[in-house]
Amino acid sequence: MSVALRLSRGGSKKRPYYKVVVSNSRSPRDGKYLEQVGTYNPLLAKDDENRVRLIEDRVRYWLGVGAQPTDRVARMLDKAGIKERVATHNPNAGEPGKKAKERAEDKAKKITDAEEAAREAAEAAAAAAAGPAPEPEAAAEEAPAQEESAEAAPAEQAEG
Repeated sequence: MSVALRLSRGGSKKRPYYKVVVSNSRSPRDGKYLEQVGTYNPLLAKDDENRVRLIEDRVRYWLGVGAQPTDRVARMLDKAGIKERVATHNPNAGEPGKKAKERAEDKAKKITDAEEAAREAAEAAAAAAAGPAPEPEAAAEEAPAQEESAEAAPAEQAEG
């Protein structure tokens, strides 16, 4: 028979209260247990001494005869100084999944494509606005003609 130190939930809806129990590892979470060795009230403040209460000598006895604590109970035992818990390290914890990486790559590709299209459109618009570059002599000949028409218009208005 394998024995586990684990939490058994009690309390009402949205008001959890847990017993730290020693039970057969195959029995249901809130089912029959061998012994209650503590309590855990998550509604109390983290620094409250009544948040986690353990019967230390009974916990040490059950650990001595081979009871395996669940991860949550192991954290409580480590904090109480009963059994040291080796900290786990997952180097990929903050890394996004495969699908998220694919979505990010697709989004980056769309952005670069949009930037290239905008750049090409801006270059095309600039080229269209400039048109074919006029020769300097032709530009010089057009300028006096524009001046003469500008002078003639006010003279016509004055006569009329």
